Amino acid sequence: HGPCQSHEPGYGLHQPGHSPYDDQIPDPKSRMLAIQNAKAYLLKSSTTSGLNLYDHLANMLTKILDEQPTNAVDIIENISKDVKWAQFQKKMDTLRDEHEILPTFEAAEKRKALFLKANGEGDEELEDEIGETPLPNVMETAFYFEQAGIGLSKDESYHIFLALKKLISVQPIQTCRFWGKILGLEMNYIIAEVQYHEGEEEEETEDEEVTEEGGKKRGEVEDEDEEKEKEDEPPKSTYKPPPVIPKEENGTGANKYVYFVCNEPGKPWVKLPPVTPAQIVCARKIKKFFTGRLDAPVVSFPPFPGNEANYLRAQIARISAGTHISPIGFYQFAEEEGDEEEEGGAGRDTYEENPDFQPLSVVEMVDSLTTWVHHVQNILKQGRCVWLNPFQKSEEEEEDEEEEKAEEPDELQQEIGPPLLTPLSEDEGIQNIPAWTAQPSTNLIPQYAVAILQSNRWPGAYAFASGKKFDNIYFGWGHKYSPENHTPALPPPVQAEYPSGPEITETRDPTLEEELAFKAAKEEALAAAEEDDDEEDVEDDEEEDDD
Repeated sequence: HGPCQSHEPGYGLHQPGHSPYDDQIPDPKSRMLAIQNAKAYLLKSSTTSGLNLYDHLANMLTKILDEQPTNAVDIIENISKDVKWAQFQKKMDTLRDEHEILPTFEAAEKRKALFLKANGEGDEELEDEIGETPLPNVMETAFYFEQAGIGLSKDESYHIFLALKKLISVQPIQTCRFWGKILGLEMNYIIAEVQYHEGEEEEETEDEEVTEEGGKKRGEVEDEDEEKEKEDEPPKSTYKPPPVIPKEENGTGANKYVYFVCNEPGKPWVKLPPVTPAQIVCARKIKKFFTGRLDAPVVSFPPFPGNEANYLRAQIARISAGTHISPIGFYQFAEEEGDEEEEGGAGRDTYEENPDFQPLSVVEMVDSLTTWVHHVQNILKQGRCVWLNPFQKSEEEEEDEEEEKAEEPDELQQEIGPPLLTPLSEDEGIQNIPAWTAQPSTNLIPQYAVAILQSNRWPGAYAFASGKKFDNIYFGWGHKYSPENHTPALPPPVQAEYPSGPEITETRDPTLEEELAFKAAKEEALAAAEEDDDEEDVEDDEEEDDD
């Protein structure tokens, strides 16, 4: 076939300056408008990522021309993804996130002070440290508990070891012990149990006495106001609140030990306040998770009298009273307390180590719970370890309030709890669950096993015994086990309305006829009184004339 003729369809396709679409191309003005509309569409930003297609295509072409990869058309999708990833900021990229200060470095800075000596280094100080010290061997205790898979990591245990050393260096402490770790929602609590030297314990400000004094002053002011307003005095309430149970003195009962807490080793130790009976009684009725902030409020019903520091102290007292145990015979009562044997030992609150203690074998410690005893006083329902009669008064008060004796209730029945050094075999179980579970740390090498006891009433409380060494520790949320779901106490019933009577019943409004009749009667009474007065005046005048 020869060259295409002018009348044939293919004519002019290869002629210079000729295109088959020349008849479809508009004029230049329309062409520029179409280009601008297309560019505006490409510059439209995405509502999801905020990017636009025009810049994305431009970045892709730039990347392709800069890198010039082979077979670019086959990897165009990957190039598009790389360009999009490059648009993200570094703080949003978890894979390439570069912190200015790494968390490990920040944690190391906080604990750096634990590894520094306060007074420098020297052989003399080393000799002093090697001597007698209240610092407990935390690493040795951690080793024994580790045999049963209980405890913290070695790094954390050693950091706690150093933190306790720092606490002892700044406080006049006689004995110190790592009590355990209570978990929180935001932060945890590391707890140290200490005893001060005699006479060096700081005096606590007793808020209760201040409150009582303030109450007395307010009562005096109210009495004065009542005398002035006796005429309009409303009905008085006959309710008398129960007397406030005073807290036990420092060094006795539930306040025998002082507790310091911190959130992490290296942070400052904070001393917890003494616990009161009201706080212990309320803590038994509620169940709250700890936050890790001592000043956090405790929102509960019934209302807890204090903040999280007081609630933590109450839970520590409850856990210690129920789970601190020791091998039988390790402690004994002092000979000076022989007079109290007649009372059944209920009044004993002190003990001492038995120098003639002979440890039992691990098999005996595991087979029978009678080989373990409680060495912390039991807390009574009153919230104290030693019962106190709240209505007992001194001689002066008895003379002043002889009239009120008849209104007071009869003598309360004294609460008596189990005495010190009571065997664990007398602990009550939880339905079908025993109070304690005893087992050796290993059955493969029994000659080197350690006796381990686990509390089922307070999950997280453990004790070990190996020869003459034993210890107690707690790792948990600070909650007591309950076979049933926790049910908060119901609010009290709604108070009844005041009984209505004629003295408080509102009178009915009179009708118009009754008002008119009342006015008429009042006017008649006034007129009769005036007539009587006039007659009396006339009689007086006549008597004067006769005189």
